[in-house]
Order: sequence, then C-alpha cells, then structure tokens
Amino acid sequence: MFTYLTDFMQALNLPSCELTLSKKEGKTLVFDELRKKYVVLTPEEWVRQHFIRFLIEHKKYPGGLISIEKAIVVHGIRFRTDTVVYNTHGTPKMLIEFKAPTVEVNESTLFQIAKYNKKLDLPYLLLSNGMNHYCFKSDENGVFRPMDDIPDYSELDS
Repeated sequence: MFTYLTDFMQALNLPSCELTLSKKEGKTLVFDELRKKYVVLTPEEWVRQHFIRFLIEHKKYPGGLISIEKAIVVHGIRFRTDTVVYNTHGTPKMLIEFKAPTVEVNESTLFQIAKYNKKLDLPYLLLSNGMNHYCFKSDENGVFRPMDDIPDYSELDS
C-alpha cells in the first residue's frame, strides 16, 4: 500500500513533523494546513510540507503570510510560484523553490529561481530539496549573497 511512498518519505534535514495522510483513488494525499485541503503527496510536496512547518514552528513565519502555488501579479505579469512569503504589509519578500530530495540543488536550480525573481525582484531567495537549504539576500547593489542561516520572520524587513 505505501510502496510508492517509501521512495521519498525519508527523513529530511529538517525537524520532524506529523503530517495527516489519506488515500483516495489509489493516490496518497497530505492535508495542507495552509491551503486547508488535501493535495497529492509527491516528493516535492513532502519537502514543502516539512519546510513550511519548519518556517512556522521554528522561524516564526505567520502561516497566513505564506502563499503556496498561487499566481501573483507583478508589474502586470502573472507568475505561478512554489511559495512566496509576504511581510505584514502584504509585500512579497521571499521566493522559495522546493525540489524533491533526489533532485540536486545546483547552479541550474539557482538559475531557475533567479529567472523567476528577475520579474518579481524579491530581496530573499530560498532553495531546498529537504536535505540542503540555500538562502540568499540581495545587497544594496542587488547582488544576491548567500546567508549563513535561514532568517527568522522578524529579520525579513531588516
């Protein structure tokens, strides 16, 4: 029954958390607390669910200010993002791209998120495959520099 899941339901380099799983029409679903619905549990979703819980529970990100797979409009252009974090004024501050644990986070994935951000122009970029996490912040010249750690929510406006 859970053979499909064993390929990616591995321990991640994140604090463990309890997820609510269900089966429907042969597919395994996970309850997404932010979207308030069950979604198909894919390897990427496994990472997203764990990482979002980490941001909320350990980095104090308000769940209501995290948007998952939603279209946003920037300068009249619609984008579909993995995850965007907003500040308390509703301004997007961080773009997050999730990959499956088996997908290497490398120059190619960094290029992908940088391409998305070229239009969005957000000050923080974060990439994670659940095992490796990379966070970048733009400096005063707009050059993205790697951060030593993922910032707490309170640091996003500093």
